[in-house]
Amino acid sequence: MLKYKVIAIDIDGTLVGKNGLISDEDKLAVMRMAYSGVRVVLCTGRVVQSTVPIIEELYLTATDHIFYDGAFTANPFSGYRKFAYTIENVLVCEAVEYSRQNNVHLRLHASKASFSLDHPFGPNWSEHLSSDLCFCECTGWPDTIYRDFFHMETTKVNFDDIVGNKGILKAEIIVHNDEEAMQIKQFKDHFGERFRYSIAHAPAFPDIDFINILHPQASKGIALNELMSDCGCPLAEVIAIGDGLNDISLLETAGVSVAMGNACDELKQVSDYITNTVEEHGVATAINFFFPV
Repeated sequence: MLKYKVIAIDIDGTLVGKNGLISDEDKLAVMRMAYSGVRVVLCTGRVVQSTVPIIEELYLTATDHIFYDGAFTANPFSGYRKFAYTIENVLVCEAVEYSRQNNVHLRLHASKASFSLDHPFGPNWSEHLSSDLCFCECTGWPDTIYRDFFHMETTKVNFDDIVGNKGILKAEIIVHNDEEAMQIKQFKDHFGERFRYSIAHAPAFPDIDFINILHPQASKGIALNELMSDCGCPLAEVIAIGDGLNDISLLETAGVSVAMGNACDELKQVSDYITNTVEEHGVATAINFFFPV
């Protein structure tokens, strides 16, 4: 009988390296787990649409996954979603007004499927594989990253036309210089704990911080706890693997925590094990350690 029943794995910096690809070694190790009956859950700050190709590549279409840094848990292929934490409309409106007054380039992310709690999407469920929506009031260089790396198009709108009509799962500020870093600090000082903030990175863009602004109860750790409770799996039987600050809650929740060799120091400090870097197939190394071939 298997000692561990679930492996929760981050994507960027954990499975996906600088070239935007998953190594054959990691791919084979993950697929071996899925075929042997170990449940593999992807836990990412990405939206559903940019994660679906990875789910398909790894043949993980039969299970739920965690998106939006913990704000949305669903299986986009079955048409059911488990949990969603949308930001209150009044708070979104306040964030929009603050961003306008302080020249902060805010993005709002929503999903057409975010209100389908335990209800199938219907006969056209496949449409929801591309159901994510990214909005901004001014376009710029981040649009290229979203289009070319995350396979997402950004829609330019007046935020007043969508707030209240869309369930906003996360707001986002992209930081790549000192001025923008100061802007996010001032944003946090202004809103305090009314939001939860997480920092995500992609190895392909090492100098960019993706600041996810979420419902205060949304995190990868909370989402993992809810998902395991829902399926009746004890957290002691869960292994989590990650690399970033936004993976701290994930690794602290799982029974066994593994930090990538390229992980930030803060994550390594809360981890039980440290594996190889993403470029050295650290996920495969960890899987093969706990599940010898």
